[in-house]
Amino acid sequence: MAATRARELVAALAVRGETVATAESLTAGLLSAAIAGVPGASAVLRGGLVVYATDLKATLAGAQAEQLALDGPVAASTAAALAEGALRRCDATWGVGLTGVAGPDDQDGHPPGTLFLGISGPTGTCVTRPEVGGDRWQIRLGAVEAAVSGLLTRLGSSSAL
Repeated sequence: MAATRARELVAALAVRGETVATAESLTAGLLSAAIAGVPGASAVLRGGLVVYATDLKATLAGAQAEQLALDGPVAASTAAALAEGALRRCDATWGVGLTGVAGPDDQDGHPPGTLFLGISGPTGTCVTRPEVGGDRWQIRLGAVEAAVSGLLTRLGSSSAL
């Protein structure tokens, strides 16, 4: 499903003349790789930041260190900051931020499958908490699917045509 939806995303962005960038924690670049696997992706994918370590969420993606210390790396505020940071740092139309817990162990009191998805673009920034489950690999793939679907939804409801 993710490959089909990624093709749909690349096509939708290309038709609109828009671009996307990512800041990924638990997916460690899988979202960017899924998009880049689609022919024509070079017209829409600006780049991506792999910010697996908490300090890189601040230094690379621009999340505020104080907010990270307060809320932690697995939080809605972090997903929003990652999305906004990807958008700014890569000069894209849309930024996508993913943070969460892939497992197998809890992190900071959050169980595996906890996911925060931030999407930032011309109509502002929104954060959702998609439901994902399974083993580590399935959680990461589910996060990619949620991000692609989430951005397609935002594109469909955006008035930036």
